Amino acid sequence: MSDGAFCITCGSEPPLTSDRMCEECFRKRNILSKISDRLQQYRCPKCDQHEVRGRWSEITKENLADLRIRENIEYSDKSKNVNLGFAIEEIDDRSMRLHIDVSGEIEGYKFLENHITLMQTSNAVCPACTRKAGSYFESIVQLRSAGRKLTSDEVKVVRNTLDEMLGDMEADPMFFITSEGPVTGGWDMQLGSKAMARSWGKRLVQKFGGTIKETSTVVGSNDGIEVTRLTMSYRKPAYSIGDIVKFKKNLWLIDRWQKDGPILRRIKYFERTGVSWRDMEKSVVICAVKNQFLVEILNRDSSAVEIMDPIDFSIVTVGLPYHDDPNSKTILIGFIEEKWLAIPQTNMENK
Repeated sequence: MSDGAFCITCGSEPPLTSDRMCEECFRKRNILSKISDRLQQYRCPKCDQHEVRGRWSEITKENLADLRIRENIEYSDKSKNVNLGFAIEEIDDRSMRLHIDVSGEIEGYKFLENHITLMQTSNAVCPACTRKAGSYFESIVQLRSAGRKLTSDEVKVVRNTLDEMLGDMEADPMFFITSEGPVTGGWDMQLGSKAMARSWGKRLVQKFGGTIKETSTVVGSNDGIEVTRLTMSYRKPAYSIGDIVKFKKNLWLIDRWQKDGPILRRIKYFERTGVSWRDMEKSVVICAVKNQFLVEILNRDSSAVEIMDPIDFSIVTVGLPYHDDPNSKTILIGFIEEKWLAIPQTNMENK
């Protein structure tokens, strides 16, 4: 016997939903999802980046369509086990039609819905391109060397580390170069971001040693807050790791960098010492690492080895370094003070 329940819409007998409706009336009164028939988005005409949640990013059309659909589609509070799929129909460079399929359940009843929406793109110049067009910059980086001019080769090597840094990190639209060029003694650059300059400065010191000096200048105000511009001066040492220098009448090898100056290693016998950048201004490079040679040992005894001169190919005798490995078949040499000398190798110190 019936308990007297019926659909409140059409009067049909059970089964009924929690809203006391039959399946047919329930489906008429409920939808799984809804989305506007027109979506609007913005793209920068200069760099082709799209505005995504307040930021500007490069994104594929498939990921962009998926993002816009998920930003704008609304689901019923009663929906469960929802699945979404879509297809893209390109109309022109600014418009595409999205065909959306949504499946899911409401109170155990399966729903399958189809939506068609038009996604239109308007032009809007992103902040980074606006700043670039206005020759905007937040920082000035000055590349210099201590006690001499930077050579063109040094400028190229140092400058390339910025491209390497940008390639290693996540893209940031504010990390751009406004202008750059040679100046007396070095190279100057205008960068779009203070953070970009400081990150690069840390990398330069880690790789080449040297010092960083920062100064800030007030260039205006924005809503009562001072706007400053950073000037960062990087002074590269006149020597590199592996170079042989003459310091306080003795020969030393530049072993590694530390914050206050390089660590030096004595050529004649085992000794290490830390030196300040200022003290090193009095040093002279005697044999750069690029002028050193790893040569084959022809003969050896307890105190010296015979090698072939890498310049004129004559046979010469070279005294052994203090940390000689008797099993080594090669030796590192440099032409220092009119003769070939053995140069200690860092990897030997760690054996």
